[in-house]
Amino acid sequence: MNNLRKVGIALLGAFAVSVGGIALITEDGQAAGPDGFQIAVDEKGAIRLPDIDYRKDWVFLGAWAVAAEEGTQGSQGIHAVYTQPATVDAFRETGRFPDGAILIKELFSTTTDDMTTGTVSRADNTSGWFVMIKDSNGRYPGNKLWGAGWGWAYFDAKDRINTTTTDYEADCLGCHVPVQDQDWVYVQGYPVLRAQ
Repeated sequence: MNNLRKVGIALLGAFAVSVGGIALITEDGQAAGPDGFQIAVDEKGAIRLPDIDYRKDWVFLGAWAVAAEEGTQGSQGIHAVYTQPATVDAFRETGRFPDGAILIKELFSTTTDDMTTGTVSRADNTSGWFVMIKDSNGRYPGNKLWGAGWGWAYFDAKDRINTTTTDYEADCLGCHVPVQDQDWVYVQGYPVLRAQ
């Protein structure tokens, strides 16, 4: 790559960081979510739940209602998913999650009540978080939290610091097999990723 193009990429990256919400462009021309690795990963690849107000500052992608046991009304849980604004911009443009994108799935227990609109389940207490971090470059070989193009971790509500995940293949990947051709993400549940 010639030096002029490298300088242009560096300037574009600096501009994107300064204005926020604009996807960064890496040297290979891929959009990169800002701060993905800095706010959620240490130098050895240990994943942490970002200490940010994602409910306010990030984009709400969508929610999943987990059906209650048979014979019980309502939902037994609600999963709400968030990501950085730049991730949405990049996905709409390229159809791919950019390097450094973070998906936070916050898990809620539910309360189900009879209301004027019918039987309704609503989010109650947070029970945990799943965190996925896009890694297009295989940065942490040998680290069992990383593989299939992502970092994977679960945090229980009682401990936001230490993940209970020890091996993404055993602990996480099985639930995502049906969408391995969609970069392991159930994008059909996130209408915000589709331009109107």
